[in-house]
Amino acid sequence: MDQAKRTVVVLLFDGVDLLDVTGPAEVFGMLRREVDGADGHEVVLAAETLDPVTTSAGVRVLPDVTLAEVAGRSIDTLIVPGSVEIDDQGRIRALTDPALVARVRELAVRSRRVASVCVGAHLLAEAGLLDGRRATTHWSTAQQLADDHPAVEVDPDPIFIREGDVWTGAGITACLDLSLALVADDFGEAAALRVARQLVMYLKRPGGQSQFSVPLEPLSTTRRVEELRHHVTRHLCEPLSVADLAARIHVSERQLARIFRTELGTTPAAYVESARVEAARIRLETTDDTLERVASACGFGTTDTLVRAFRRRLDTTPTEYRGRFRHPALQR
Repeated sequence: MDQAKRTVVVLLFDGVDLLDVTGPAEVFGMLRREVDGADGHEVVLAAETLDPVTTSAGVRVLPDVTLAEVAGRSIDTLIVPGSVEIDDQGRIRALTDPALVARVRELAVRSRRVASVCVGAHLLAEAGLLDGRRATTHWSTAQQLADDHPAVEVDPDPIFIREGDVWTGAGITACLDLSLALVADDFGEAAALRVARQLVMYLKRPGGQSQFSVPLEPLSTTRRVEELRHHVTRHLCEPLSVADLAARIHVSERQLARIFRTELGTTPAAYVESARVEAARIRLETTDDTLERVASACGFGTTDTLVRAFRRRLDTTPTEYRGRFRHPALQR
């Protein structure tokens, strides 16, 4: 490990989630290839020993250095991945290793900034690094994090949260969004955009954007309902009444309501509204369109209808949402 380089340490331990490790490593690796001056970053995988580490996917990864080697050196960024492995008592297995928790605490003190990926937030909390801070994690373990650590303000909604020098990210592919945000913090939005383009990613998901969206809802087991959902997404500015949707798949309105309740756990009208809100959110984040244009393009008709839907679905207004989540390149 080159002491002169800005070292990004990714923690390894048995059962670690593979993408939580490789995602950030790939982003920083791509940064070195795409951005002049970024070769001062060095990504190292650190584990207790140099023995291969078996990830949750069964893929074995070779550490670059031991945790003892990095413990005495300055670290630019410490990345703490998560793990889905559960012990017999239903606890995340990594949290039952006091030595690992102690290592996280020890390394964090020597790090300019600390970032957790997915369930890695539980390790940060166990190490006492999230007390008094707002943090996020994978939505499925957010309640457990809040229950186990009352001093942490857990917000299960955002993709990632920055609280000073501590960053926490949501699950799975959100590790890429978090890593791009770290890149932008170091080298600016233009550099992060170059990396995102090479990774065929959209650099449009700012910290705080919701983990939840219409595409993340459960898939229907009925092909015609899936086709209807795609129709809704493609025709948001057209009339999408219950009668229109029922006629499209040749069922009665009552049958349609029953199908949506059984397959998707919602009503046809609520689903259409959620799809329109999702489309409006993206426009508010990524365009300068007026509220009138957003309302029209997404099928709300009037700005009053748009505002009411946002208050109902997101507990905010379109203007407040845009002010908080607008793409940095559009900020005035």
